[in-house]
Amino acid sequence: MTTTPEHDERIIKMTFASVYPHYITKVEKKGRTKAELHQVITWLTGFDDAKLQLLIADKVTFETFFKKAKLHPSAHLIKGVICGYRIENIETKLTREVRYLDKLVDELAKGRKMEKILRSIK
Repeated sequence: MTTTPEHDERIIKMTFASVYPHYITKVEKKGRTKAELHQVITWLTGFDDAKLQLLIADKVTFETFFKKAKLHPSAHLIKGVICGYRIENIETKLTREVRYLDKLVDELAKGRKMEKILRSIK
C-alpha cells in the first residue's frame, strides 16, 4: 500500500513540535521515559537534546526536521506496519522517514528492549 499525494502533503506541512507531545504522552503512559524517547530520536536523527529542543522551539516542519537530520545507517532495517502503511513499501522518502520515527516510538511504548529498537547489529 503506497501513500497518497494528500497524505504526503499533510506530513510535509506538519510540525515536529505538534507531534512531539503526543510521543511523550504515548511512551510515558506505557511506563517509558522522555529520556528513552530522546535516545530513540537521537539514534534515528543524530540530534542531541539541545538541537532537538531548538527544532521544537522553532516549530520546524517534518520536512525541515528530516532535511537537517543525519539518518542512522541502520534506519532501513525499520520494517513493519505503522498507521496502516507497510514502511518498507512507502515510496515517498519523507513519509517513510516520519514513519520510521513513528514505528520506533510505537516499539518503545510497547515495551520492546532498547537494543532491539535501535537495531543493534551484532
